[in-house]
Amino acid sequence: MVAIFRLFRPRLALLNGATAVGGYLLFPGVIDPVRLVAVFTGVALLAAAGSVFNQVLERDIDRLMERTRLRPLPAGGITPLIATAIGCGCLVAGLLVLAVEGELLPMLLGAAALAWYLGVYTPLKKRTPMALAIGALCGAIPPVIGWCSAGGEPADYPIVLLAGLLYLWQIPHFWLLQQRHADDYRRAGIPLLQFRRSDSYPHGLCRLWVAALAVGAMLLPAFGVIGHFIPLWYVALSLPLGVIVLSRSETAIVSSLNLFPLLLTLLLFTQR
Repeated sequence: MVAIFRLFRPRLALLNGATAVGGYLLFPGVIDPVRLVAVFTGVALLAAAGSVFNQVLERDIDRLMERTRLRPLPAGGITPLIATAIGCGCLVAGLLVLAVEGELLPMLLGAAALAWYLGVYTPLKKRTPMALAIGALCGAIPPVIGWCSAGGEPADYPIVLLAGLLYLWQIPHFWLLQQRHADDYRRAGIPLLQFRRSDSYPHGLCRLWVAALAVGAMLLPAFGVIGHFIPLWYVALSLPLGVIVLSRSETAIVSSLNLFPLLLTLLLFTQR
């Protein structure tokens, strides 16, 4: 059971579910608690399915990397066939939950995000370091699923702004992950983005990207996406982003990046 649970990468699945909830809460309509729970559950199940299928596809690479060699598949705790069956179960369950409570469009968006992650990002990851920017599109889709489940359209500007914000967040997040485990990635033959770096951490380009993220977050009230508790919005989001830009502690930077999407969802809840 522990091996199966680890296959799901639960923290990542729950984070995706939380950002979908953020998209749902952003829509200016009546909150349906059943549909809200369905959005969270459906997206979390699809994210879990993506993690399972990804580990099946990359089990040989995972065996070469120190940080992943003890995952259930490379460690022999579960077979690829059983893992695939579990992933299919999560996939079907997630799509059904979204279709029943969120209609067809959220289900199609979820299926498209998963197909992009497994069919485009996963193969490109072994060929080009730019796969990072391509794969980040998947993480921008969950809030769009939530928005559409609440009654919105994918091209509505409030959700486009929020999805863009989460896209910007993912790039420095995964840059830092690559830098922390650079030797592992090289050992597995995965190309990395190479930059000229000083002794400071992270490098200047990462800080510049985070500064763009901060500007994007601060513009949401100006576009009417955020209408209440605007000073709280500025203060709450500026704290983790300020730590990222100013701190030299790797642990503090990574923790602040991990906090950002959860804080974003919580602040969207205050708008209701």
